[in-house]
Amino acid sequence: MAALPSDAPLPAGGDGSPGQPQFRYPAVLALMLTTVVFLIAAPGANWSSAVGIAIEASALVITVGTSRERESVRLRRAAVLAAAVLAAVILIGLGVVPRWLIFAAGIVVTATIPAALIQGLLRLLRREGVTFNAVAGSLAIYLSTGLIFAFIVGFVAQVGSTPYFAQHATDTQGDKVYYSFTVLTTTGFGDFTPATAVGHSLAVIEMLVGQLYLVTVIGLLIGNFASRRRT
Repeated sequence: MAALPSDAPLPAGGDGSPGQPQFRYPAVLALMLTTVVFLIAAPGANWSSAVGIAIEASALVITVGTSRERESVRLRRAAVLAAAVLAAVILIGLGVVPRWLIFAAGIVVTATIPAALIQGLLRLLRREGVTFNAVAGSLAIYLSTGLIFAFIVGFVAQVGSTPYFAQHATDTQGDKVYYSFTVLTTTGFGDFTPATAVGHSLAVIEMLVGQLYLVTVIGLLIGNFASRRRT
């Protein structure tokens, strides 16, 4: 087969490797948004926790499965992740996993998503600039951040000896997700406020992370994307 000229476009993978899959960040964003809405609307039962983690894990598998690693590496990692998450989802759904461990698992699964996204996003931005795919990936990271803090709140509430919220002695998983995103966006309705110093500290960290990310990363990407569309 004849070699490509030096100025010819790269094959489908974009990095010189034919057959590499394209990033699927809009699908990841859709799954993360589905997770947020589902966890807020669903009852605080074991099955809903299992379904929520399963949806997030699907986003993680898509991210890993469409990365720019070699096909054998992608498939092996995706298979291992799918098997591990399937086992965890079954155990959570059966109610044999303690609540604090469910929240710990949620932290790990959710935190792995932006970790996997960042590497791919940097490659995508270097190769193609700011595209809709890149914007979708950055928004997926933002939603992941809110969910990470929601699971951290749940974990702290489970291992702590006092109620996490000042206004409520009990709260659901959906309440924690709702509270986390009001903090992340600095909306602050006031119906849920932390009652402990740990809770106050987490709220401040989440507010700073959310605002800095919106102003710098999201603002810069959206601005560049809009400018690119006008040209």
